[in-house]
Amino acid sequence: MEEIEVPPYFLCPISLEIMKDPVIVPTGITYDRESIEKWLFAGKKNTCPVTKQELSADCDLTPNHTLRRLIQSWCTMNASYGIERIPTPKPPMNKTQIAKLIKDAKSPQLKIECLQKLRSIASESETNKRVMEAAGAVEFLASIVMTINTLEQVSDDGVEVLTRAISEALGMLYNLHVSETGLKSLIGKNGEFIETLLRVMQNGNYESRAYAVLLLKSMIEVAEPLRMISLRTEFFIELVQGLKDQISQQASKAVLQLLVQLCPWGRNKVKAVEAGAVSVLIERLLDCSERRTCEMVLMLLDMLCGCAEGRAEFLKHGAGLAIVSKKILRVSQVASDRAVRILLSISKFSATPIVLQEMLQLGVVAKLCLTLQVDCGEKAREKAKDILKLHARAWKSCSCLPNNLL
Repeated sequence: MEEIEVPPYFLCPISLEIMKDPVIVPTGITYDRESIEKWLFAGKKNTCPVTKQELSADCDLTPNHTLRRLIQSWCTMNASYGIERIPTPKPPMNKTQIAKLIKDAKSPQLKIECLQKLRSIASESETNKRVMEAAGAVEFLASIVMTINTLEQVSDDGVEVLTRAISEALGMLYNLHVSETGLKSLIGKNGEFIETLLRVMQNGNYESRAYAVLLLKSMIEVAEPLRMISLRTEFFIELVQGLKDQISQQASKAVLQLLVQLCPWGRNKVKAVEAGAVSVLIERLLDCSERRTCEMVLMLLDMLCGCAEGRAEFLKHGAGLAIVSKKILRVSQVASDRAVRILLSISKFSATPIVLQEMLQLGVVAKLCLTLQVDCGEKAREKAKDILKLHARAWKSCSCLPNNLL
């Protein structure tokens, strides 16, 4: 490839690699199908990368057969340089073919076979995923997942087949990158599918539980506020359990993001506290080294310490004050700010003589004094000063406390 110059119009403007399946978007620019599909569908962007003009989510991608044949001819002519000829791409599936495939899947075994075929079709291109959604694949997959509600009525032999089908369907629903309209349709009016995912989190295997959490995150992102307020405590119990079990790194991050989204609504903070979130988050903070995870855990603890129940649970845990103060100046400016906010909540609303003495003994006061002297952000410094002012008399024996605060 170093000895031969590739014509620039053979290269995709996104990947900068030779196009295998060139397609033209409505703005007139040609891209490689895989790259532009990822840009539009997986990346959920709505502009042409080159012209910055708006593109609709269902815009037509017209195959550029002339350019593809030119590229194939050029590859053949330069085969001696080790350039392989690109194969002629398979055309995307059409809606009728997929609808027939779904309609014919009546028995449990046929459904398994249908799922395998659908997974193969989805892996070929993002266009196929969009066609599958339009053909009713999302509703079909959701109906398979909802059979978990009838597992008790199935014979022992059928349970294994059904469990496998449920796991496969959940994985496909997540990997389809369902559109916002499709996700809202899944949520429905009565939240039945959310209840089904709750059942999966209670009774499913690790793989199913991970996919259920990831799918829930996608659904909650587009849900109406009323839906977020009406979630039951059991929902939070399963989320916290998933975080405690550490199903997978991706699922754990999804649980943290879900809780960050949900806690500001209604009584969700109290529900999360009742589900045991505070203790699990502190334990997670003890062995957490990844910056973004630390920031999210501290953000959640800050939210939960915004209610009396959360502060009580925080102080019940022997390591709470110590680990939060330890993270100040050690992770990031965002983490330091959140950690100081947590200590401010405790200092304002839960500062009993025992708590204040514990803060002194654990070195929390010394850390706050250090915060005043280093560059950790103006917000964190001001909050640290507020805490020290509030309880300067109780901590007057601390040698590092500035004289102007006494």
